[in-house]
Amino acid sequence: MSDPTSAPPLQRTTVRWGILGCGDVTEVKSGPGFRKARGSALIAVMRRNGALAADYAKRHGVPRWYDDARALVADPEVDAVYVATPPGSHLELAYLVAAAGKPCYMEKPMARHTPECDAMISAFAAAKQKLFVAYYRRAMPRFEKVRELATGGAIGRLTGITYRFATPTPANSDPAQNAWRVAAAHAGGGLLLDVGSHVLDFLDHCVGPLEDVQGRAARHSAAIDVEDAVAMTFRTATGALGAASWNFCTAAKEDTLEFLGTAGRVSFNVFNAEPIRLETARGVEQFAIPNPEHVAQPLIQLITDELLGHGTAPSTGESARRTQLVMDRVLDAYYGGRTDEFWTRPTTWPGRNTQYAC
Repeated sequence: MSDPTSAPPLQRTTVRWGILGCGDVTEVKSGPGFRKARGSALIAVMRRNGALAADYAKRHGVPRWYDDARALVADPEVDAVYVATPPGSHLELAYLVAAAGKPCYMEKPMARHTPECDAMISAFAAAKQKLFVAYYRRAMPRFEKVRELATGGAIGRLTGITYRFATPTPANSDPAQNAWRVAAAHAGGGLLLDVGSHVLDFLDHCVGPLEDVQGRAARHSAAIDVEDAVAMTFRTATGALGAASWNFCTAAKEDTLEFLGTAGRVSFNVFNAEPIRLETARGVEQFAIPNPEHVAQPLIQLITDELLGHGTAPSTGESARRTQLVMDRVLDAYYGGRTDEFWTRPTTWPGRNTQYAC
């Protein structure tokens, strides 16, 4: 499978972006980053509801809006496209952007399953255009500090990794806003794809592709069909063993990622900005690094720079595919396989048809 890393830089000093799907995710996390990054401008947005697209454009100072994805992609003044829709539409829109010969920044998770990732990568390779994915923690200063501490010798040789996450399922508390996130046809599965993917991709960034991945998933809530509890184990290329678990059906709240080494430990929270904690023989050190106002902006900056011919962005279709493959392996037994369009056959999912739901 070819990688379009040889795609020439844009012959411009500014990348003019268009956004497909200007919903909540673009209000603060990502959208303003396209206006504020150096060498970047947001010139068009699209939403199927034209009134909402027009409202977004007015509030954010975007020159034009569309209610048709094809019209935005075909706009000759749009140089690159950010797809900010649910994963169920990613492949169709990726084909549209690739066919227009434009680079793409795809929201995470990249797709519903690995075969859709493969199709996207092939489409952009054929178009000789670049494909990036919005795993923005790869570029955030706080996470780069964790990576430095965990793999740069501060804790000696890395020997283990653990992660624990627990929270109620958001869709249970606010179905109108979050139901799509636990509908396989739209999300590709449960919240492991939407929430857990961030951790798995960051681990890939820190220690390279995860190996010997094994896992199981279960469903405890009768309100949904997809999994709401996941446990997995893995090994790094250097031999460190790891374990991770997610529980989306509990009143408890937890979010702790730990890197254990021969000389100490690094621990921190993934989804808030509490200080990073380093424990060694010298004692405990804490590093308070606030998140940027727009958390996706550092990655948007790196992508913009690469498109203009300066540097390389760390989150690509290829790296995101590795994260997708890990999730597919962990969820395979629950869905009775994840190489086909499993979201069309929910009655066949072994995990759905268990006694655990209540």
